[in-house]
Amino acid sequence: MDSTFLDWALASFSGYVAADELYEGPYCVLSVVDNRQYKRILYEVLDHDPNHDDIEAFLRRLQTALAKRDLELKGITTDGSALYPEPIRTVLGQVPHQLCIFHVIKELTQGVLKAVAKERDRLAKSKPKLKRGRPSSTDKAARRVARTNKTLQQKISDLFQDRFLFVKRRLTRTERHRYLHITRGLPQLRTLREIMEHISALFDRRCHTQTALGKLKKLRQGVSRFTWLGDTLKKVFSPTLEKALTFLDDKLLPATSNAVERGNRRHRKMQKSVYRIRSKVCLEGRIALDMLREARAEGRDQTTRALHQARMGCT
Repeated sequence: MDSTFLDWALASFSGYVAADELYEGPYCVLSVVDNRQYKRILYEVLDHDPNHDDIEAFLRRLQTALAKRDLELKGITTDGSALYPEPIRTVLGQVPHQLCIFHVIKELTQGVLKAVAKERDRLAKSKPKLKRGRPSSTDKAARRVARTNKTLQQKISDLFQDRFLFVKRRLTRTERHRYLHITRGLPQLRTLREIMEHISALFDRRCHTQTALGKLKKLRQGVSRFTWLGDTLKKVFSPTLEKALTFLDDKLLPATSNAVERGNRRHRKMQKSVYRIRSKVCLEGRIALDMLREARAEGRDQTTRALHQARMGCT
């Protein structure tokens, strides 16, 4: 049965795969999916957290299946986990390895939002202390302090309410005006927005990897000058960021591992709709059932169309 599924999954193999792991309680499901045909090729259920040996053995199964059918692997996409780079180099050699850019952008976005939060904390600490009660109408100094306190509190509220403006890729004209208003007098926050724009430009499909690496070098030099950022944008200096730019030189190499997530969503839906017992046998059976349904989907569609055509002909 396993050979039959492999024949079906690899019949129209695109050459590009995505690998990912799914954690279900004490178990871990390893999956390899055709990243353009969206067909699950191999899976394995482990009763422990995977390590490099598990990933290496799993990739050797993939390599053996492809070698039997004289198929060539042109690229592999994974998430940002440290489980994959070393086994991929060991088993697959120089095959292009693409990191899912959504995982990288997510961490960079969180870093920018943390920097905005730090600025809100700084503004909150800089608010002047007020005396109890309302200031007297004749005490001009107290009224001035109260106005300053109110202005700073409104600035803090605006920065929290519109924090998405610092990470959104494109701003409308209204959003641009709002962004300029809430960052008035805070040039360091405008620097954050510029950094995020440079990060988005790295993943522009119109440039090649070498061009993007040059942009990345300039970005790192710029970020290193802003010591007030601290560790909030340390992901910019991560060596895995270069791996997320591999797809720029290969237009057919998908930039995400969405193919695996599709299969995982179907698995989770089945997990909820059937029953919630987790065991290794049950997990293997549900994934095998999902693959069986997917393999027979084309035949079911043909049968359904034939039945509809026959019914229309009879009426």
